[in-house]
Amino acid sequence: MNERIKIVINNLEKRKIPAKYFSTREEAEKEILRETKNFKNIGIGGSMTIMEMKLHETLANKDKNVYWHWLVEPEERDETRRQAANADVYLTSTNALTENGELVNIDGMGNRVSGMYYGPKKVIVLCGVNKICHDLVSAMDRIKKEACPPNAKRLGLKTPCSITGSCNDCLSEERMCNVTVIINHKPMAVDLKVYIIGESLGY
Repeated sequence: MNERIKIVINNLEKRKIPAKYFSTREEAEKEILRETKNFKNIGIGGSMTIMEMKLHETLANKDKNVYWHWLVEPEERDETRRQAANADVYLTSTNALTENGELVNIDGMGNRVSGMYYGPKKVIVLCGVNKICHDLVSAMDRIKKEACPPNAKRLGLKTPCSITGSCNDCLSEERMCNVTVIINHKPMAVDLKVYIIGESLGY
């Protein structure tokens, strides 16, 4: 663990958000399985990090009920989002994590970010080292350049960023930058933890 990550973890814990560092995704997965051992219902917020880790498959193989709207038909997505938001454990990632310990996220619908601070009993946020930023300004810059455009392209959205690769602060009907949330401190009603993984994961 390098000095920068130590600073991030220290600042998260100052904000009453427990944090751990794992060198590899495999190490993080073992800890998640331990954390979820006594829980049946697992919700997942849209996350390429979790998709790349195939955590949903691992959890399903452990006989967990996994609620993730990415895995169901369009007509089932709203109900699945609600089930995820009320699950025992909610897993997701973050678009950016500042050195000062702030979690910064931009969402299209808002279900992912709302699940991070209200609803589930336990929330675990997974963050690859590629998402650590110096401050709030660089965090927003990262999201607008490295997270939203490739995600819009992946989803086939008709937004300027999906074509140009950079944010135009558009007013497109398919705009995905609709809800911006900064978690400055542990939310009152949620057991929130952050797992930093020493790999480049997600957008």
